[in-house]
Amino acid sequence: MGWLTDETGLDKCRANFVPLTPLSHLQRAAHIFPDHEAVVYHDHRVNYRQYHARVSQLASALVGLGVKPGDVVATILPNIPAQAEAHFGVPATGAVLNAINTRLDSDTVAYIFGHGGAKFVLVDTQFLPLAQEAITKMPGTGPAIIEVADPGAGFSKSGQFTEYEDLIAGGDPAFEWLMPQDEWESLALNYTSGTTGRPKGVVYHHRGAYLMTMGTVVSWKMTLHPRYLTIVPLFHCNGWNHVWMMPVLGGTVICCRDITAKNIYDAVADERATHFGGAPIVLNSIINAVPDERRDFNHVVEVFTAGAPPAAATLSAIEPLGFHITHVYGLTETYGHVTECLWNADWDELGEDERATIKARTGVAMPMMEDITATDENCQQIQMDGIVQGEIMIRGNSVMKGYLKNPDATRDAFAGGYFHSGDIAVQHANGYLQITDRAKDIIISGGENISSVEVEGALMHHPAVMLCAVVAKPDEKWGEVPCAFVELKDRAMTSEGELITFVRQRLAGFKTPKKVVFLELPKTSTGKIQKFELRKLAQNL
Repeated sequence: MGWLTDETGLDKCRANFVPLTPLSHLQRAAHIFPDHEAVVYHDHRVNYRQYHARVSQLASALVGLGVKPGDVVATILPNIPAQAEAHFGVPATGAVLNAINTRLDSDTVAYIFGHGGAKFVLVDTQFLPLAQEAITKMPGTGPAIIEVADPGAGFSKSGQFTEYEDLIAGGDPAFEWLMPQDEWESLALNYTSGTTGRPKGVVYHHRGAYLMTMGTVVSWKMTLHPRYLTIVPLFHCNGWNHVWMMPVLGGTVICCRDITAKNIYDAVADERATHFGGAPIVLNSIINAVPDERRDFNHVVEVFTAGAPPAAATLSAIEPLGFHITHVYGLTETYGHVTECLWNADWDELGEDERATIKARTGVAMPMMEDITATDENCQQIQMDGIVQGEIMIRGNSVMKGYLKNPDATRDAFAGGYFHSGDIAVQHANGYLQITDRAKDIIISGGENISSVEVEGALMHHPAVMLCAVVAKPDEKWGEVPCAFVELKDRAMTSEGELITFVRQRLAGFKTPKKVVFLELPKTSTGKIQKFELRKLAQNL
């Protein structure tokens, strides 16, 4: 046996092993890039020295309120500086960040508060009614509210709660961060509806987020001092981990509260944004912007798009405008994007339509992942011929720890040593994946996941509805919207408008069906509704 078998004295110690965490990025940036612009939002412009100090003040203030390691601190915030600061400040106390979707209904927010056990929640003034209504629906007391005012956007503090700036003003800018002792410690808690009506709590660890930030730098071919525009909501996979990533390169986070074509063009022209991520609906808004919304700029903007495969026509139309698009794919369970349609120079000579078709593919594993492929129902590799279909299977460090308080769902998700995505794809001879279908009950509307089961559950409360099924209907603006097929009870009467209003009173607006069709639902011999037939009908509505 060789000398390598003798590892006497070759142990891990503080000098040669440090738990990986994205918190390290901001600690480093405060020393390496202290005077470089870190966060921008209208008149709010702070450098890395100030950014680190504000994060430290937040962490200190939270500890002063009684926040302890392992506690959960939630946010209901748009993409404003406080949301970026919370991404570092909450875990700097050893607590777990739970960024909640601002578009959810109060029932779902109440469930998330209760299931996650948040002790405090940072709430933008605009969303105070949502948070307050959610807390009234909880059996317990619910989290204590810290209000985050945004007077520049027309949301001055209400005076009902401790306001964010007042809170951090009492914090210590020299507060010593509580760094993880184990990189497997929980960093963030994100909720996804998955394939059932109740959302599942996805738990991230420090190691996965750290590696996501490093792998993204490689895939996006980033260099020092990028200027990142926050189009992806920071409640979606923590903004694909991009805010945690920016300090690696001394980059600038350009906050964007309201996602409009005008605001995107303004940020590119005035703030010289170089990168952003967004769903295909964002690309379409840029393409279809009216002349008054457009601005001239003289640099290429790098864009990651995900949420649904972008149409070839969309890609063909946007790139001449100065936006270079890379299609990426991922899930909440994978911290965001884990595949990229890595471009091959051999494809440069193809025609425009062929290039756009290839660009829309799901692609191959990003550098921080171990293996991403497609398998059959027996977890065996499918034939890579671009025809045979299989389920996308994912293995790597940027995969969640599991579902909070749901060991059965976690076990099922990890069966066979891979994370089961539920998305269906073909695989080409070069290994590139291409999604052909997705987990069939999920509707992706403007990048938001909608559970058909949840919408069906709301419809079934209507006294005239006997059976219903909800599927995705193609939509030019949103990509997909919910379409409801309803079978009424005998002699019952209702209308499309009445049912849409009925659901809107129970669910968030984006989950409301945009079309209702009355018919006798197609069923199997056992009474199961044949949703594949309804999907065909919805394609032509």
